[in-house]
Amino acid sequence: MAEPYTAPENEELLNIVTVGHVDHGKSTVIGRLLADAGALPQGKLEAIRENCRRNSKPFEYAFLLDALHNEQDQGITIDTARCFFKSDKRRYIIIDAPGHIEFLKNMVTGASRAEAALMVIDASRGVEENTRRHGYFLSMLGITQVAVLVNKMDLADYREDVFRSIEAEFTDFLEKIHIAPAAFIPVSGMEGDNIALRSDRTPWYAGPTVLEQMDAFAPVPSPERRPFRMPVQGVYKFTGGGDERRIVAGTLEAGSLRAGARSVFWPSGTKTAVSSLEVFAAPVPEKFTAGQAAGFTMAEQIFIRRGEIACLESENAPFVGVRLRANVFWLGREPLRVGRRYYFKCGTAKVEARPETILRVVDASSLDNVDRDYVDKNEVAELILRLDRPTAFDTAESGCDATRRFVLVDGYEIAGGGIVTQALAAEDYDQRNLRWSAGAMTGEERRAATGRRGLVVWLTGLSGSGKTTIAQETERRLIERGVAAYLLDGDKLRRGLCGDLGFSDEDRAENIRRAAETAGLFADAGLVTLCTFISPFAAGRRKAREIAGEDFLEVWVRASLETCMARDPKKLYQKALDGKIHSFTGIDSPYEEPAAPELILDTETRSEAECVDLLTETILRFLEGDAAL
Repeated sequence: MAEPYTAPENEELLNIVTVGHVDHGKSTVIGRLLADAGALPQGKLEAIRENCRRNSKPFEYAFLLDALHNEQDQGITIDTARCFFKSDKRRYIIIDAPGHIEFLKNMVTGASRAEAALMVIDASRGVEENTRRHGYFLSMLGITQVAVLVNKMDLADYREDVFRSIEAEFTDFLEKIHIAPAAFIPVSGMEGDNIALRSDRTPWYAGPTVLEQMDAFAPVPSPERRPFRMPVQGVYKFTGGGDERRIVAGTLEAGSLRAGARSVFWPSGTKTAVSSLEVFAAPVPEKFTAGQAAGFTMAEQIFIRRGEIACLESENAPFVGVRLRANVFWLGREPLRVGRRYYFKCGTAKVEARPETILRVVDASSLDNVDRDYVDKNEVAELILRLDRPTAFDTAESGCDATRRFVLVDGYEIAGGGIVTQALAAEDYDQRNLRWSAGAMTGEERRAATGRRGLVVWLTGLSGSGKTTIAQETERRLIERGVAAYLLDGDKLRRGLCGDLGFSDEDRAENIRRAAETAGLFADAGLVTLCTFISPFAAGRRKAREIAGEDFLEVWVRASLETCMARDPKKLYQKALDGKIHSFTGIDSPYEEPAAPELILDTETRSEAECVDLLTETILRFLEGDAAL
């Protein structure tokens, strides 16, 4: 036996995943690699051997990785395990993914973090179902650096014909999924053949050892050298001690960030400059780099929400859209079906999504294509997804895993995942699945086609409470963020649609009915309509809600009569007191306070800016489908 391999310090890093069918020896191969490369902690190997002796169990190198007790008992890897070591060339993180079909989700999770793969095949059993399935998933995830290890050659008496047969069969399969294997290596994890040390039992083999092939894999670009991507986790405002900072927080998935950089947030397209970098209880760094949790303040106090992606204005932007083509693997209890609602989670964004078209279903082990409108568990499909609102994402060639890969949630469970392969225009339908409506387009069809959801925001309150001022600034904020919004106030209607109405109780009720009908039409067209009417009677507001339907927010802009009279911007209260205006709300006509509005904006205790912030945030949350307002 040669001397154990000693690895020096090195900063280059590569993530490698080991995959393959259950019981083909992945964990044993890794354990032997660590042992022969001298990468184990002092005494670790001896401790495992002693534990096996005391429990009358045969020693296996897999025990170095299978840390969970039930894994050792059953002899299978259940969860993904990670180990670290260094070679002459670079540092490695090796991910041991489970091979059993019941733990396929864990295997995909592990593989999604890798840049290269070792595919392990048992020489005595050959290519099996999950061998092919795992190979297909590697292709789907964009992992093309693959070495195939034909393991347990000791059980095949180190016969070259056995090795060549497996090599020919699996090469043919890999060609079909566009993977050109870097090498086929005959190995024995138990005996150590061709793992870290070359074996004299395979004189017919002249290729690299496993360790040599790992060092031969091409380095992938450092995430720091890719375009800056930081999915926004949240925006935090501090008010204690006069602190006015609003800190955008998240994890840098790619690139780097310095103070002064010009940033743009997608899908809103909002731009600002980075004012300062922020950290908690630590020195402020010169820059943030990929992999770090980060926070920064903005030069302008713009509205940013969770789910947007922070980018640099000088670099390539992600795609923004409501339709995308993707490769999806499905692991859900129920089949994935066209038209059914799921949640699409990419980065920190979570949006409602529906499969629009299933282009093809692929049997990952046989590569047979099936033409149907559902995907069963453990199947792979190419499909078109329709999102309920514009969302930012990257495509497969971008190299940023966090913004090109996604998961699909069915109910409360992650049921599938995939990778975006193409951003599609809203009108780019697959012609064989195009369906034209026999009549007028429904609101749901219009929402699906445009990616826009309409909403009636009904602001009620006394004259002078601040309704119009708050609505004007909110309209401006929404439009700046790409939301189609329109302010509908009493003055606009009185000049035209309601010009024939007076101020009697009956005319006021008719005025509110016409306003609600107009706002409902705007909402059906996909606009957020901000309605600023005193609307003093509860019955009128109930009627407005009935007309608008479920997409209705009642907002009470609250201020006392005394405060409104003190403000009196149009001197209307004084005219009413002088008898120049009759049936004026608050003076000689009552105002019925809302019993259960969705939002109360108290303009006596909150500033105008705070009210605008709160109203804008509430509207955006509603558009995102947040029912808990």
